Amino acid sequence: MEKDKYQNLLYNKENYYEKTEESEREKIFDFAEGYKKFLNICKTERECTNFAISKAKERGFSEYHFGDKLAKGDKKYFINRDKGVSLIKIGNRDIEKEGLRIIVAHIDSPRIDLKQVPLFESDGFCYLKTHYYGGIKKYQWTTIPLSLHGVIIKKNGEKVNINIGESESDPVFYISDLLPHLSRTQMAGKANEIINGEQLNVIIGGVPLKDAKADKIKINILKILNDKYGITEEDFVSSELCVVPAMRARDVGIDRAFIGGYGHDDKSCAYPCLEAMLDVDNEITSICIWVDKEEIGSEGNTGMKSKVFEDLIDEICYALGCNPRQVRGRSICLSCDVDGCYDPNFPNVFEKKNTALISCGACMTKFTGSGGKSDSSDASAETVYKIRKLLDKNGVTWQTSELGKVDQGGGGTVAKFISQLNIDTIDIGLPVISMHSPYELISKADLYSMYRVGFEFLR
Repeated sequence: MEKDKYQNLLYNKENYYEKTEESEREKIFDFAEGYKKFLNICKTERECTNFAISKAKERGFSEYHFGDKLAKGDKKYFINRDKGVSLIKIGNRDIEKEGLRIIVAHIDSPRIDLKQVPLFESDGFCYLKTHYYGGIKKYQWTTIPLSLHGVIIKKNGEKVNINIGESESDPVFYISDLLPHLSRTQMAGKANEIINGEQLNVIIGGVPLKDAKADKIKINILKILNDKYGITEEDFVSSELCVVPAMRARDVGIDRAFIGGYGHDDKSCAYPCLEAMLDVDNEITSICIWVDKEEIGSEGNTGMKSKVFEDLIDEICYALGCNPRQVRGRSICLSCDVDGCYDPNFPNVFEKKNTALISCGACMTKFTGSGGKSDSSDASAETVYKIRKLLDKNGVTWQTSELGKVDQGGGGTVAKFISQLNIDTIDIGLPVISMHSPYELISKADLYSMYRVGFEFLR
């Protein structure tokens, strides 16, 4: 009895499934079905952007351009070069006094990009040369079915969208590995040397064109591509093409508690953020941002470092007759990105008390970075309290987290770039098993918890 008396003094993480009634568990599982469909059709940032625009239009959003007038009740979407999108809802409250509610997730995932002159032939195979994108374990990308996604701009300016390998009737692509019988030297090396970057050559074909004089397989591949898409080899120069896992998102476990799939980082945050933004009837002016390039440092004009996001906030303020500096200083942002989940198979890299546990809800990460909090925005105690109070008040299951032991490694998010705009920012997202692999794992309970976080925050 004495033990129970003092339980309220302790902080314990609770399994969300244990807390739910049957009706809420049905909501958890229903929400996961929509997410799996999204994950299967949105494997690149362009596909995600098109998805968000389509959903926004269905809910009465219209496109916004800099300089457009805005009024209370407006619902707008802003497109950034077809690789990112921001949804805007103008609320009733004074944004100079209360600021904006901003929720950000990235829609790029680790993958393998094609080089600009990718095609070559060797000893019965035609290959695509590649350059991997983001932090991957290269050996994980061999011997799995791959699909080809992206866009090619032809010499005449025509844009051709490519998506091969997702339909059951499509061929898939493949990166080979060495058979174990001949792998003694390979397996004696370090894990990051088992496969090197220049060995990530994608098999694309093997039938020669009989009447070609040289490079018969390569010429046949180009002929097939030209017949179907009207492209030539030179058109690859003005293309953005990548290979991603052709595997579909599936329930994992006899009880279907988990979801396996490609791109949980960070689409498992992006999707619930979008759904929350579409569902909420907000009083405070809110922005939901889907951003590109996080996996390579948020660079370029589609990454979070781009001036376009500051410009967007400024333009909203000008349209509403407000001082943007004052608005930014009173705004608050959730940087919605995944975190490492405690994995009982690999306990030595985690400090369990401060690591997110599976199915215990969305995880709030006060700081990221590595070592001595390097490259982290490190949210203030006041910011943590605001979100803690909000989630607790509305009965949202959540937990705290940190990315592994102090000197084990680390990672970053877009939070530091948002906070540099004088906006209070904190990371919150889903715990992920096997992060950055071709097939990651999340809990359906954590996914739904993330939706609830977004919904309560935005309203």
